Order: sequence, then C-alpha cells, then structure tokens
Amino acid sequence: MKLDSFRVTNFRSVEDSGEITLGDMACLVGKNEAGKTALLHALAGLKPHASTPITFDRERDYPRRYLNEYERRHADDDAMVIATRWTLSDAEMNDLAASFGPGCLASSQVTLSRRYGGGIGVTVHLDEAACMAFLTDRHGLTEDERRAFAASGSAAAVRKALEGLEEISAAQQALLDALEALPGKSVLNAIASHVRSACPSFMYFSHYDRMAGQIRVDDIERDEDGGVHRFGRRPHRSSEPLEVPELVFLDFLEFAGTSVEEIRESKTYESLNAKCESASNAITDQLREYWTQNPFLEIEVRVTKAEPNDPAPFDEGVIARARVKNILHRVSVPFSERSAGFIWFFSFLVKFAQVSKQGGSLVLLLDEPGLTLHGKAQADLLRYFGDKLVPHHQVVFSTHSPFMVPPDDLTLSRIVEDQIEQRPNGFPTTKGTKVRDDVLATDPDTLFPLQAALGYDVTQALFIGKHTLLVEGPGDLVFLNALSAQLKRRKRIALDPRWTICPAGGLDKIQSFVSLFKGAKLHIAVMSDRAQGDKRKLEQLRAAGAIPENRIMNYPDVLGLPEGDVEDIFDPEVYLAIVNGAYGLKGRGVLTTAKLDKEAGGIVRLVKRVEAAFKLLPPDTPEFDHFTPADWLIRNPAVLDEKTPAIEATLDNAEKVIRAINGALPT
Repeated sequence: MKLDSFRVTNFRSVEDSGEITLGDMACLVGKNEAGKTALLHALAGLKPHASTPITFDRERDYPRRYLNEYERRHADDDAMVIATRWTLSDAEMNDLAASFGPGCLASSQVTLSRRYGGGIGVTVHLDEAACMAFLTDRHGLTEDERRAFAASGSAAAVRKALEGLEEISAAQQALLDALEALPGKSVLNAIASHVRSACPSFMYFSHYDRMAGQIRVDDIERDEDGGVHRFGRRPHRSSEPLEVPELVFLDFLEFAGTSVEEIRESKTYESLNAKCESASNAITDQLREYWTQNPFLEIEVRVTKAEPNDPAPFDEGVIARARVKNILHRVSVPFSERSAGFIWFFSFLVKFAQVSKQGGSLVLLLDEPGLTLHGKAQADLLRYFGDKLVPHHQVVFSTHSPFMVPPDDLTLSRIVEDQIEQRPNGFPTTKGTKVRDDVLATDPDTLFPLQAALGYDVTQALFIGKHTLLVEGPGDLVFLNALSAQLKRRKRIALDPRWTICPAGGLDKIQSFVSLFKGAKLHIAVMSDRAQGDKRKLEQLRAAGAIPENRIMNYPDVLGLPEGDVEDIFDPEVYLAIVNGAYGLKGRGVLTTAKLDKEAGGIVRLVKRVEAAFKLLPPDTPEFDHFTPADWLIRNPAVLDEKTPAIEATLDNAEKVIRAINGALPT
C-alpha cells in the first residue's frame, strides 16, 4: 500500500488541515508552533508502530476552545481525527482477487480513517455481487443449488437464504461455512481486515537516540526472546535493562558487521583484532559516503581490558570502545568527545540502518531531524533519506531549516501555517493549522525556509555557470531573454548561450556578488542601469579590480544616453504597449507617448517617466513596478513580432546591448 494523501481534523491546533498529498517523500515546512508536530502525531495515530505508541485522547487532543461543545458538534459520531487515502499494490490486489475474485474491488483506491475512541475504519469500492459470484463458482454450486439465493447479491442475504433451507447440499454448506468464517461474517469486513493488516505502521521519531562511546561486553547477554540485558556479577547476577545509548552501540556493532557475542567468543588476539578492524573499515566506508563535513575521519572499534582507575563501570571487565580518528591530524578521541552534530548524524545512520534491516512495512515520520547539523551536513542527511530510506519506506518529515528543504524538487514541500485572520472588530482569531502544496502562504515568515532554499540552490547553480552576467533585477533577465529570443527568430545577433544571467538585486549588491564569486574561477561581466547618482558606485566597482573594466557595462553607455535602464532599450511606443497590456489599462487610462511628454517631459529615463504618469492615474490602478511589464512580455512575446518602425528601433537597441554583452566573452 502507498499513502497518497491524508487529512487531519479536530486535533490540537488542527481544525481542518485540508488534504495533504504525498509521494515517496514529503517535507512539512513551517515556523515553530505552526502545527507540524500535531500533523505528524495525528498521522502516526492511525496505526502506530509498537516502538512509538500514539493514542487519541479527546480531553487532551480535541481543540481546547471547542471541547465544551464536543457533544453538540459531534452528536452522531465521535470526531474524525485522521483520514487517509491509499493505493493498493498490484500484489495486494492479486491477493484479494485470489480470495474474493478479480472483480471484488472496482478500484485500487482505499480510505483508512480513525476517530476518537475508535479503531481503523476502512472504505473500499466493493462489488459484493461479483464477490458472491466468485465464491459460488469456487464452491462448485450447480444452477439448481444457486436458485436458493438467486436474487441475493450480498453475503448477508446469501447466508440468510442458505440458513433458511430445510435441506442443504454439501456445496451449499461449504459456501455457508466459508461465509460464516469471514471476519464479521461479511465480505466487506473480510476485505477491510485484509486492508488493515496490509497497511504499514507509522513510526514517529522526535527524540533521536545518541550512541554511547563504550560498553562493557562481558556482562551482556541475550534472552530467548532476543532481549538484551546486563547481568550484574555480584551477588546473584540480577539482570537490568541496557540504557538506550548502549542499545544503539549494539546496533552500531551489528551495523558494522559484528556483535558483542562475536567479540566475546574470540579466542585469540588476532581473531579479535581481525573482527574489530573489519568492523572499523565497514563503518568508516559507510560514514564517508554520507558525512562530507570531514573526509579525514575513521571509526575505530577497540576491545581492551578495563583499567582500574577508569570510572565505573568501565574499571573492570572487557570494554568495547568506539573512537574517531582524524588521519589528517593523526589523533583519535573517544566517540563521545566529537561534536554534537557528528554524534547525532552517526547515531541516526546506525538507527535507521537497523530499521531498514529489520524490514516490515513502515511509514517513517521524522520530526525536525538534523537540528544540530551544519547546512551542508543537512544536505547529506537529505541525500541519505533519498538513498537509504525512500527505496524502502515513505518518509514524511518536518523542518524549518532551508537546508532540509529538498532543493532539487520543491514540489515535495508542504507549507504549514497557523492561519490568523482579523475580525471586523480588529480582534484576531485563528483558522487553525492549514497545509497547502503551493507557496501561497499568508505569512511570509512561513515561506522563509522555502525562499532561502530556492535562493541557495540558485546561487549554487550560478557557480556551475562558467560565464556569469550580473544584472540588477529579474526584470533585466526577462527582458534580455525575450529580446534575444526575438532577435534569434529574425536570425540576428542573440545572447551567447554560454551566459548565465544572475539578478544581483541592485547595483549596490553587485559588489557583494562579485566577492562571493571571487575564487570560483568564473568569467563575470556586469550590465547595469545608471542614474546620475550611480557614477560613484560604478567607479568603486571598477576600482575594486575584481572584474576587468571592459566587462563592467551599463545600458546608457551602450545606447548613447546620459542615463538609463534596461527599459530604455525599448522604443517608448513599444514599452507603453507592454505596460498597457500588463496592467489592463483602457480608455482614458491608456498611456501614450503624448501623455508621457505632457506629464513627465523633463525626465530622461523611460521607466521614471512611466512611474510619474502612473501617479496621475485613478486610485484603483495597480501600483507600477519594474517586473510586471517584463512578466507580461514573456507571456505575450508576439507583441515583438510586428515589423513596425518602433519594433525595429527596439530590436536595433537590443542588438547593440547584446553585442556588447557577447563582446565581454573570451575569444
């Protein structure tokens, strides 16, 4: 079974989350206290794994502000907490077909849900008549034997008809016995029971156990059930459970390919040393694959006799120790003395390697994993999710870190926010936790991790581009690409495909971008706007010497203007047509060159003239910004297809600018 979506209602901060779609992996992104943990708890409560038992308690979990109204709000049935939609696998559909016929279900889609105080409810698209036809054929009933229930389509009706017969044949009795043996004496209940058993368990993690650095091996024994205990030496070998960090250490040994039993049974030094070295090599190889923070680390497993002056209980017996060696500094330290991030990451690898090894059908719910990790280490953790967890389990995790947002597929992210709205009286109220798979969150802070992840990913992509052109804003990028595409269609000079165009966010920030790119072995050029106050900024950029002066360009110099922006590439008539289309200006609101001359005749820069004209338009006119016309042009490129003098003048200017940009490339 694969989980397709879930919906949480009536649970803590979540009144109705909306339907949350899932794939192999999903990332719940939101601020602290947005309700991410509540969503994971509700999902886990559908069918919790034994290691993470989660139950629904009405007094504790029902939204507190409505608790006193519970009976009125849910008079017919207990409140629904979690509703999930699944797709049965081909193998599961075949199993059902073998028991109830190939037409038993009209769809592989099933729904599982849970209410307060109830078990798992199952909804399937059952064709009970087809099921009964299959079961009747399976038990070899003749036409005469079928007449007793010919008009009955349900199992209950067939059973009732058979039970009412004065004389019953062997085949009829066999069919009746089969129906009586079904869970709840119902085909629907039987299929629902099958679906429940096939449904994966949900394993929820919020506390991530950390491994101990050492353990006394000669006191540890396993019982017949596989439980691990420490047996005291004095006075009566009474047992006590191992602490969790010690259990993780045992998992670590097994992960490395050995065990306490193997170590204890070694009879010679060489045998023991071989096992320890083999374990050390195995775990080091796996660590290096996913811990890129420091490639010079090795894990060493050592087994030595205790020293009498060591702290108890490591002052007697045989001690297994994990140490971390830095081959660059040629020093090793106890595992427990490494950084908190390293200990967390290593312990996580061990824990989930064991989860995957144990098998079983699981959905993994990870609450805020990797909080102690550096951003690059969080990227390693994401890679581990994709490589080791997703092939075996669906994974849903929450985060507010931009480095835990999957950068190669932002569609895996789900935005979680506690939606606040203002009442007419000005007093705020909440709609509760809401989840959406688009990026239209009402709170910009909620989107910060997503924006930061996207910005970081874009920035990293720029380091891959060997030839980077820095421009001031996204409008420059769109306009240059649109004009280049039109020139290319007309078989004129277009932008060289080697260029990667990067909006820097203004002339002030270009110097910062240049500093970031310095040392990345990139070929960088700049094409900027220039106003009267920008001369000093350009001089400072040239004086810095990070970019050769011939690769620091601006539009007015290329176009022969005293000052200008990317918009000055356009003939005024063409740019106004774009602006009118972008803002839907009609009638008296349409901007013309005559209006610009009248309202802003003394202004040189075209975009500033348009800004001045906009201030005189009706108050309900949208506020003018630089990007909207560019966005409209990329959606309506046909406006440049005409062969008017204004279009030709625009393309001539564009070609001048693009020639200058291409001229900054190395020959």
